Amino acid sequence: MLLLAVPGAALAAEGGAGGSITVFVAQVVVLLALGRLLGEAAQRIGQPAVMGQLIAGVILGPSVLGAVLPELQHMLFPDSREQKSMLDAVAQLGVLLLLLLTGMETDLSLIRKVRRAAFSVSVAGIAVPFACGFALGEMLPDSMLPNPATRLLTSLFLGVALSISSVKIVAAVVREMSFMRRNVGQVIMAAAIIDDTIGWIIIAVIFGLAMHGGVDLAVLAQSVLGTLLFLALSFTLGRRLVSFLIRWSNDNFIGEVPVITTIIVIMGLMALMTQAIGVHTVLGAFVAGILVGQSPILTRHIDEELRGLITALFMPIFFGLAGLSADLSIVKDPAMMALGLGLILIASVGKFAGAFIGGSLGGLSRRESLALACGMNARGSTEVIVATIGLSLGVLSRDLFSLIVAMAVITTMAMPPMLRWALARLPLRPEEAARLEREEFEAKGFVFGLERLLVAADKSADGMLASRLVGLLAGARRTPMTIVDVAVPAGTTPARPGESAAADAGVAASANGGTVAPETVAKEAAEGAKPDAERRAPPAADVTTRKTRGQPETEVAAEAKKGYDLMTVGVDGAIGDGGAFSDSVTRMVGGFEGPLAIVTARGPHRADPVGYPLNILVPINGAPHALRAGEIALAIARAHRTSVTALYVAQEAGVPSWQHRLGTRLAPLSEADAILKQFGSLADSYGVPLQTAVRASIRPGEAVLQQIRRGDHNLVVVGVSLRSGDTLSLGPLATLLAERGDRSILYLSS
Repeated sequence: MLLLAVPGAALAAEGGAGGSITVFVAQVVVLLALGRLLGEAAQRIGQPAVMGQLIAGVILGPSVLGAVLPELQHMLFPDSREQKSMLDAVAQLGVLLLLLLTGMETDLSLIRKVRRAAFSVSVAGIAVPFACGFALGEMLPDSMLPNPATRLLTSLFLGVALSISSVKIVAAVVREMSFMRRNVGQVIMAAAIIDDTIGWIIIAVIFGLAMHGGVDLAVLAQSVLGTLLFLALSFTLGRRLVSFLIRWSNDNFIGEVPVITTIIVIMGLMALMTQAIGVHTVLGAFVAGILVGQSPILTRHIDEELRGLITALFMPIFFGLAGLSADLSIVKDPAMMALGLGLILIASVGKFAGAFIGGSLGGLSRRESLALACGMNARGSTEVIVATIGLSLGVLSRDLFSLIVAMAVITTMAMPPMLRWALARLPLRPEEAARLEREEFEAKGFVFGLERLLVAADKSADGMLASRLVGLLAGARRTPMTIVDVAVPAGTTPARPGESAAADAGVAASANGGTVAPETVAKEAAEGAKPDAERRAPPAADVTTRKTRGQPETEVAAEAKKGYDLMTVGVDGAIGDGGAFSDSVTRMVGGFEGPLAIVTARGPHRADPVGYPLNILVPINGAPHALRAGEIALAIARAHRTSVTALYVAQEAGVPSWQHRLGTRLAPLSEADAILKQFGSLADSYGVPLQTAVRASIRPGEAVLQQIRRGDHNLVVVGVSLRSGDTLSLGPLATLLAERGDRSILYLSS
């Protein structure tokens, strides 16, 4: 009551419903506050928060508050059309944003992995309850229909409302049970995604029919063909355009959250497109969300910012308003109670039977099909949105709308305990355990978390090698790269330790004056990288080029602030005396806060940085930066189809020096054994052959130099800790390698 006292006093001070802005603000405050409290309570008992928000609306509506305190309820939610339109406008925008978020969570790659079972489950799970719902609509008495002349449309809406699962509710429970990556969890999620997609397409077509008052073959053809054309253009040209707009806005605007504004504009434009072709705006918002979710950059950043806006403001208002529109007091009528129970029975039994049959046809076991049937029975948010659209179009009466809302609440609240019971009975198969272990490693791995790469490179051998290595790193997973082509003034090439200064200057000058650009090297390396196992051909490289026109250091530093996960620098003379960065490189990387890689080309890579094979050595120990360097080395080796040698330098005296293949026990278990075995598991996950070496009673730098000569390695990937001072430096090991090494080095700082 305290929650309603303050808004009620404010309304009374304004003279009841006379102040529309005051009423609107009071409505928003009450819906947000009560929706948050009940949503929190729902989550604490294992239910999704949306159920609490929906129940909050029911409590504030005629079912509870209207029956207990009708004057207060009417004061807070008056019947004025103008007043209702204000809150309804926010709710309608909330519908579009909810569909945008749902689309962003749609994982099309998941559908491809389990498409046979997912499609059979989804199609059967939709067909059976849809047919039952349609038949129920055809048998309803005229008194239950808003307009008996549009019975067909009412029946179609009932069929959809009883057949589509709520992907958001299903995802919440499957994620909570840690079954998201289990085989049956993936099938449940993929089937729910297909359910949602088919459902919004059907709704879009039915909307076109409802707008014209009935079935017209010309209108039906326009709706179907328009929808198919829209989907075809969206998933071809639209995908590239959305990705370009997101990247362009992130890289060119300097204001706050420009990407969020861009996404909302894209959603609005696509919603207007679907409206223009005669289907509902929800389809445009849903497809926009899918395209945004497939954008190769900034996905985590976008999700965090946009999800907060939607879940904190628009979801409580929309679902609260949906509950507010439902009048559950109608169940006092025995006939309405019977109809409500019939809806729940048809929805549950039809969905359960259809999903179970579909799982069996898809090759799943009985236990897996049972879990699928339990999981697909959640309606929740999807049905509420469908029912709201039907109510606004006038094809569903308020009584039918209220019963559908009740059905959605009951089936959704019953689903979590049923699904938990069914999933707990599923044993873990050996091949499934191996896949889960690999995916858990990928989720925690450094390389698999890289979403966007930045390379600052000139046309020297250093720049060519850096572009090549980053291209290999990005190629298999098609990680987007931005190459900043840095011009190097003539006559600035320094001599390399252990090499001829004259010959080195000649090579660098030739590279600088040549026609090969860093982005070309990176793109060719990426497209030649070994693709992921499920792909039949290497993917096209996603490379963006930036040309420096003014001060290279300033332009690179500005680019580095645009949301990159790894910055790689390959410019001539990047590492100076004492292992310190050159002044220009210090200015380039000074504002970058993420992991940094510096590449120097030496030995055979000075003459042929692009084509000469890689023989990789990585020094490792227990430090996190060394493990990151090891991951980088393994990722490059996998793409290049070569092996890696891991060198461990024992710090304690008296440990014998030995070399062995991983897995051969030549010494008692020690720190070296443990770390090398851990790294061996990492190499197995990458599918890269690994040789290991241990050196003791020797300085790390000397051990690395000795191993380079023994193994004839030409690329050392070394993890370092960045040292700050008057200039940035890479520590003693990097200093020694810079001064005495004659092989290429990739320094990775964390």
